[in-house]
Amino acid sequence: MNASTPASLVVAVAQLNPTVGDIAGNLELARSARAEAARQGADLVLYTELFIAGYPPEDLVLKPAFVTACEEAVDALIADTADGGPAIAIGTPLARPSGLHNGLVIADAGRMIAERLKIDLPNYGEFDEKRVFQPGREIQGPVGLRGVRIGFPICEDIWGDLGICETLAESGAELLLVPNGSPYYRGKVEVRQQVVVRQVVESGLPILYANQLGGQDELVFDGASFALQADRTLAFQAPQFEAGVFITRWEPHGEVWRCVEGTTSPIPHTDEADYSACMLGLRDYVDKNGFRDVVLGLSGGIDSAICAALAVDALGSDRVRTLMMPYRYTSRDSLKDAEDCARALGIRHDIVTIADPVEGFSNTLAQLFEGTAEGVTEENLQSRTRGTILMAVSNKFGSMVVTTGNKSEMSVGYATLYGDMNGGFNPIKDLYKMQVYALSRWRNTTLPKGALGPTGEVIPTNIIDKAPSAELRPDQTDQDSLPPYPVLDDILECLVEGEMGVDAIVARGHDRELVHRIEHLLYIAEYKRRQAAPGVKITRKNFGRDRRYPITNRFRDRS
Repeated sequence: MNASTPASLVVAVAQLNPTVGDIAGNLELARSARAEAARQGADLVLYTELFIAGYPPEDLVLKPAFVTACEEAVDALIADTADGGPAIAIGTPLARPSGLHNGLVIADAGRMIAERLKIDLPNYGEFDEKRVFQPGREIQGPVGLRGVRIGFPICEDIWGDLGICETLAESGAELLLVPNGSPYYRGKVEVRQQVVVRQVVESGLPILYANQLGGQDELVFDGASFALQADRTLAFQAPQFEAGVFITRWEPHGEVWRCVEGTTSPIPHTDEADYSACMLGLRDYVDKNGFRDVVLGLSGGIDSAICAALAVDALGSDRVRTLMMPYRYTSRDSLKDAEDCARALGIRHDIVTIADPVEGFSNTLAQLFEGTAEGVTEENLQSRTRGTILMAVSNKFGSMVVTTGNKSEMSVGYATLYGDMNGGFNPIKDLYKMQVYALSRWRNTTLPKGALGPTGEVIPTNIIDKAPSAELRPDQTDQDSLPPYPVLDDILECLVEGEMGVDAIVARGHDRELVHRIEHLLYIAEYKRRQAAPGVKITRKNFGRDRRYPITNRFRDRS
């Protein structure tokens, strides 16, 4: 510190919900946030990673016109800073002689004073930035901004082991501000804080971590921006799953800057966080893609019931419509349970019998199927009829179909292509069956923050308590062809999330023959999952971006 060191630095964290490709809309969001920050006396607004483009933009950045439009929007925001208000640090793709970069522009007083290029490009799980960006070639030093020397590592730059934060400290940085696009999975807040703790220890500097908010296809960005002091204590915690412009005030204390003002919002527990992620992901998918409302089949089962609750919580009851499509195997309980659920949620509920179309298909196929026994083919005609009806309603009224299969079913192929898999988005795609039960019980006791649905029991207790069944044949239950869900889910978590071998799974107490069978089902259902609707990522390894297995695959663990 020296005589020119300011008495304080006020940094506004713009924890906002940009939309990929909506450059004009993202610019307006940025301007609105800067105006709010100015009203609160901010010196600097810190936006999130690639904010002006939306994150992740994927192959959009390979279009020169897109990159040019992003840079023009940033230039307009730079010009805004000539008004004497807050400086900005905003993420944008940057086309430079060295290639296309994931960049950050820092501007004040009407001019760009620095730019920084992301060095450590992630290429794992949901990230494939090496596909479209070139890494920054060297660690660039701190930026002098309003009397403070600030380091600006970008997201993955603090996750890896390149020593970027330590190098910034050695080159004179007094404070590290980090723009991020870090998507949600269960327990991610703790993971981020551990990463930042390690960098605080190595650099000796306080770190402010700004994270994006909002749903983008299968990813949900949960915000939860935070700051740690140089002594690793939590100084600032923005709320999770809420947009806002959050003020942090920093003051020099001896040779160390300390955050002396900043909100400390509680982080929701696991069930609330998972439910909120599913709700936000569905809301943003529907709204950002321009759908007025949604429709789904409400069968009287738990999966469709929680999806209906999520849809109402995300969109409001007036934007949700359900269909009950009974056939001869549909029980009276299921009819009543579906009606009770719709009534509790306050949504339109129609009953459309499917006997005529199912029998029509059966009659049409009778000659082709002559001499064969009835079985799964005939059962699937029911599911495919329901799927056709839902898609017809979607086509007629412009409603997006919400599909309702859970991760347990999607893992083992307990789902019908062009039937119950029909739909535009699946909010519970990454929830195992037992997690669906847990969230259903939780939702019956709690109205999540930001939810538009009613309080109280919205998923009838009978739906939660009864044995799950597809009701495609007499007296059918899921356990006719699958092990009990607690057993199935544990085996699947070992195979999918843990990539564990058969011996290790058997050592947990599971039957070896059953483990081999579930592994086989997991592999042969890959072709179905490739054709499934996108859905919210909740676990560390969702089907799609995180787990990319070949469809044609003869490998089996023979241990």
